[in-house]
Amino acid sequence: MDKILTAHGLTLFDVEELATHGGSLRVYVRHIEDESSPIGPRVGELKAREEGAGLTRLESYLSFTEKVKETKRKLLDFLITVKRAGKTIAAYGAPAKGNTLLNYCGVRLDFIDYTVDLSPYKQGHFLPGTHIPIYHPDKITETKPDYLLILPWNIKDEIMTNMAHIRQWGGKFVLPMPEVRICL
Repeated sequence: MDKILTAHGLTLFDVEELATHGGSLRVYVRHIEDESSPIGPRVGELKAREEGAGLTRLESYLSFTEKVKETKRKLLDFLITVKRAGKTIAAYGAPAKGNTLLNYCGVRLDFIDYTVDLSPYKQGHFLPGTHIPIYHPDKITETKPDYLLILPWNIKDEIMTNMAHIRQWGGKFVLPMPEVRICL
């Protein structure tokens, strides 16, 4: 971001790390010639962490491609194994990030029976591309799926608390990211 800003006569003078969506940045920018807001220490600290994590090297992004492919393979392996065992899978949530994951992996109704979402604006519709129907969360209690795939994984704790009753029939939570993980 720093290079893009500099190319347009701007500079980053502060940054905040937010928990929103599993981690976001709020950046503060000014014109380069406006020195009324000095560059704060968080900018340098974040740049150092990014460099330490390899985010300034092309190799990091090339290896990221392979990590994404492996995530896809692991999710599909899990779904195939569960379906071959005759188990049912529903999903919780209809967020863009979850829909992107399902579309990238080619997951359709052959794996996920439906998803649920608290938003009445999403209920009665379908996930784009996958055509998986979206229902009210009460559908989970009606159908008692064996597994509940959590699509907004950044708020997994809240969902697992609100849906804890699935454990009554032996239901298990599944987190697809960053690794496929079953939570009892």
